[in-house]
Amino acid sequence: MTISKAVLITGCSTGIGRATALRLARAGHPVYASARKLEAIQDLGAAGCTLLALDVCDEASIRAAVARVEAERGAVGVLVNNAGYGSEGPIEEVPMSEVRRQFETNVFGLVQLTKLVLPGMRAQRWGKVVNLSSMGGRLTLPGGGFYHATKYAVEAISDALRFEVQGFGIDVVVIEPGPIKTEFGDTAIARVAALGGPDSPYREFLRVLQRQIRDAYEGSMGRLAADPDAVAKAIEAAITARRPKTRYVITAAAHVMMGLRRWLGDRAWDAVMRTQFPQPKDA
Repeated sequence: MTISKAVLITGCSTGIGRATALRLARAGHPVYASARKLEAIQDLGAAGCTLLALDVCDEASIRAAVARVEAERGAVGVLVNNAGYGSEGPIEEVPMSEVRRQFETNVFGLVQLTKLVLPGMRAQRWGKVVNLSSMGGRLTLPGGGFYHATKYAVEAISDALRFEVQGFGIDVVVIEPGPIKTEFGDTAIARVAALGGPDSPYREFLRVLQRQIRDAYEGSMGRLAADPDAVAKAIEAAITARRPKTRYVITAAAHVMMGLRRWLGDRAWDAVMRTQFPQPKDA
């Protein structure tokens, strides 16, 4: 039986997804690069990628994308679950419609895609599922409760799945980047800016939250951010390794922050956070 090593990548219009598609295609991998709008990834076709319209919040779109890869290649050999975004703000003020959209994009789409590709991987007794988490899947920052919740979910799903499918020849890998120079920060800031109001008890907190997000990507902390290709390089290492690591931590900032969180108790962590954010409270 011929083993398909076709790579399906979600969220290729910008950032990590785009960098991964380019790196893998240049290395000779059969890459299916996907995005909600094909016009956003036309240049990836010229780079050797096969283009797919794929909206991870639309089940019909997910099924159609997997069906096409299987029709052309026999199976999806490597799935890179990259699509996602960050929605920030106080738990009380983020609308439930946005909470649902955050989970639909970052978690439920990932789960549905994974469920659909697993039968093909099992049939050929080879496959790799690469899930993009974050250092935010191992620690929580104020204002990021719902985003962090989606990444904690990705971590838990990946840990369970790794055990469940290893016997079928399938590896499950988690990628945990720190700050990466993408449009991620702009999206998060825009979400925060839409919250609050003159009477909001979180007004000052929201102002500082926007500043902190901007600093993480453009300011002093931004100097520790990596380019998207650093993540793409780790993904390439994971899918080409005979026995990949279960987790790949990317950026010095991620190593430092995750290490700090492991050592600090909850109260000590909260104390550190109060040095960075104003704690909302009554005037």
